[in-house]
Amino acid sequence: MNSMNTFFYDIVIIGGGPAGMAAAIAARKNGAEKILILERDTRLGGILMQCIHNGFGLHHFGEELTGPEYAGRFFDEVLQLGIEYKTDTMVLEVNDKKQVTAINTKDGLMQLNAKAVVLAMGCRERTRGALVIPGTRPAGIFTAGSAQRFVNIDGYLPGRKVVILGSGDIGLIMARRLTLEGAEVKLICELMPFSAGLRRNIVQCVENFNIPLKFSHTITEIKGRERVEGVTVAAVDKNRKPIPGTEEFIECDTLLLSVGLIPENEISTGCGIAIDSSTSGPIVNERMQTSVEGIFACGNTVHVHDLVDFVTAESLRAGENAAKYVQGQIKNGSKNITVRAGNRVRYTVPQYIDSIETEADSDATVSIMFRVTDVYRGVQIVISSNGERIKSVRKKIVRPGEMQVVELNAQQMKKVNDNLTVAIEIPEEDVE
Repeated sequence: MNSMNTFFYDIVIIGGGPAGMAAAIAARKNGAEKILILERDTRLGGILMQCIHNGFGLHHFGEELTGPEYAGRFFDEVLQLGIEYKTDTMVLEVNDKKQVTAINTKDGLMQLNAKAVVLAMGCRERTRGALVIPGTRPAGIFTAGSAQRFVNIDGYLPGRKVVILGSGDIGLIMARRLTLEGAEVKLICELMPFSAGLRRNIVQCVENFNIPLKFSHTITEIKGRERVEGVTVAAVDKNRKPIPGTEEFIECDTLLLSVGLIPENEISTGCGIAIDSSTSGPIVNERMQTSVEGIFACGNTVHVHDLVDFVTAESLRAGENAAKYVQGQIKNGSKNITVRAGNRVRYTVPQYIDSIETEADSDATVSIMFRVTDVYRGVQIVISSNGERIKSVRKKIVRPGEMQVVELNAQQMKKVNDNLTVAIEIPEEDVE
């Protein structure tokens, strides 16, 4: 039996989607020489390759691109910079010594010894098994992402009469896509009283196509033996329990599930990285470094983003800092500031701030990303430390489906004397 092939790299990046490619580009531009991207699919680009709709790149490129166009720009830059990548490669394990075990048909079993590792594995969809919907187990039940791949890449229509459970962005986009392909979308039902997707997707994909959308509704039963024949939909109360007597049967042959995404972190937990229970992703500092020194994380592995532009910004930061770490420019911080989610905030990323070089680098800023717990209007986003306000930003409306970003500059960071709290304040208790 052949022994394991051993290779040495400065930085190994796991995942070749928009996050992995952006991290690789930033690392190369910041002086890292030997970089390797590992991707388990047949090509780089990740999930963007099946997202043929437009709306990508408005923040990063200042223009509207489709998913493959957005990925293509990064892929061209990866080639231009001569960054090495391996596709059809499965990563089996990463240990805390930054050794990556991977396998493919060309190189066989490999051990890649890296000075730094960037985790950019993205996320996966929540399946029917996680929902516990009563009923039979017929054909015709898909996650929205797998249906998107069938339609956009393989050219198959999953069904003719469709019901969608959940109003995540992929579900909303697939409602439009299936309608354009000639299928009838009977209903989108959402358990919560608000949408989990972007407002623009509600308008462009649902309202403009007159697709019925019911909030505070869920599916209580799936009918059919060989193939889905229909679903029972019921209204839910404040505790999200079905209300007896509100059941309605809807005939359909396909059920799409758009019920949330979960960061892909089996590799992260395998090497002992601390996971945040709110995001299901690694706990990171402002440099996107995890609790294991020299291992960085970015993109949907850390927390689920709604815009790829935010993924890119975060990944560029991770790649740059991984390169600095390899070159010995990162000293672990003197301050260790915890960033807490305050009133009406579900989570924050980063979860802690190591240090910010206030004197040496006056341009240094810390970006704090967070999501709110409900729809709130006319609010102040308040960042405070030990009761003292560091920054407050007024917003007309904040929604759970839309990520909020607040930046703190070096002068504001100087005022931080204890842990930071990010909270939403409402002048009058005005909740939608």
